[in-house]
Amino acid sequence: KGLTPDEAVNVSVYDSANRSVVNISTVSMHTDRFFLLAVPERGNGSGCVLDRSGHILTNYHVIEGARRIMVTLYNEEAYEAVRVVGADPVNDIAVIKIDAPEEQLFPATFGDSEHLRVGMRVFALGNPFGLDRTMSVGVISSLNRSLEVRENWVIKSIIQIDASINPGNSGGPLLNSRGHVIGMNTAIATADARQSAGIGFAIPSSLIQRVVPELIQHGHVIRGDIGITHVSVVDGGLRIARLEPGGPAESAGLRGPKVGRRGPFVYEDRTTADIILAVDGEPVTSASEFLGHIESKKPGDTVQLTIRRQDRVLKIDVELGGEGVPPTGSDLSI
Repeated sequence: KGLTPDEAVNVSVYDSANRSVVNISTVSMHTDRFFLLAVPERGNGSGCVLDRSGHILTNYHVIEGARRIMVTLYNEEAYEAVRVVGADPVNDIAVIKIDAPEEQLFPATFGDSEHLRVGMRVFALGNPFGLDRTMSVGVISSLNRSLEVRENWVIKSIIQIDASINPGNSGGPLLNSRGHVIGMNTAIATADARQSAGIGFAIPSSLIQRVVPELIQHGHVIRGDIGITHVSVVDGGLRIARLEPGGPAESAGLRGPKVGRRGPFVYEDRTTADIILAVDGEPVTSASEFLGHIESKKPGDTVQLTIRRQDRVLKIDVELGGEGVPPTGSDLSI
């Protein structure tokens, strides 16, 4: 009553999604460099309820290295996470679990991020600076941005927004005008990491919906393994620097550096190594591009590499191996 049409939409979005948003606080330990003592360090982030079983979605960087994770629901009831169900560091996605009564859990409704357009209104919900249940409003500023979330790993489908997000918003939902989750707020671009500069980034719901079922079922994402462990950037492509012995790439006939011996010394002749020009016809010029192509495949899938070998250009099919590798990094046990 008494609301403008825009205000009515804002209120409707908040009312429909507010109970799905959670506040996440963490305690981790770091070593004091002067006294070499373990000192508690507190962190804060956001998340949303996935189901009535108590699965909570958040960013991996929110819970990374945490010794203790507390989840506060809309009604201010707090529950300690019983475990980290799964984590995908390369996409900055994690799922944790709490034991809370079903009647206190209100799962978020996910929308389609595949048909977003620049200019659409969006709503960011979360806990910036620990100020719980905060909503900010903005628009989609751009689509398909690239964001490096881990070294040599870039997500290319990132949503750029101008809705205000700040430290503590990480892991919270990005909503459309219907109150559906179309992304997860994950980073800000600013010269000062303590404040927002009006440019935020969100992981699209399409990626989240692809990753989360695997995290719940397996604890990690099952990705294909090509058996190329190191590459170096050269003009026009990527030179193979190291192959996994007996791995898919070597078995398919790809060549790495030639190893030789001169007296007691072992040397590598990298000029003999194949140079990868493209994957499935798409040129690659960085390790992150190459990894991005492989990440979308599963064990048993076949990829075609276009390579340059000396003065010849060849196409070689490689059947990917691998059964999924658990996420590396800090100990995820609680």
